[in-house]
Amino acid sequence: MTLEEIHGPEPVPAGHDWMQGAGKALHELLVSAQRRGCLTAGVYESAKLMNVDPDNVAFCVLATDEDDEGDIALQIHFTLIQAFCCENDIDIVRVNDVAKLAAIVGPSEESGETRDLHCILITNPNEDGWKDPDLEKLNYFCEERRNVNDWVPTITLPE
Repeated sequence: MTLEEIHGPEPVPAGHDWMQGAGKALHELLVSAQRRGCLTAGVYESAKLMNVDPDNVAFCVLATDEDDEGDIALQIHFTLIQAFCCENDIDIVRVNDVAKLAAIVGPSEESGETRDLHCILITNPNEDGWKDPDLEKLNYFCEERRNVNDWVPTITLPE
């Protein structure tokens, strides 16, 4: 039995709509990162990048749909990615709607084909001065969720 099962989910502080704000910040971050060329999509591509240059990874998004819940191989990949992110101080969130992510990120720019959006990494751009306020909001959101033992919070993207 987990603490969440005993006590239920932690209440969100009054006057703050953390989930909606986090969803909007994630949407804006994905758009900005894609525009800057700082977005890596796909479980395999993300694993390669994290293996080669983990210090360049700023944020990780894991996404599933109801169809993916029974995919044991994908769940194993997620477990390994989560462990790697925790060990390397990379904030990580889950999204339960791959279709919304596809609408935000779109198809691959090179081939125009749909791409694997189960794992998305946001990397630091080559520009030294780039500080994305949405990334800072999400980092703060993740820190707050860790304070209540929610190590990989789930975010709902806005409509």
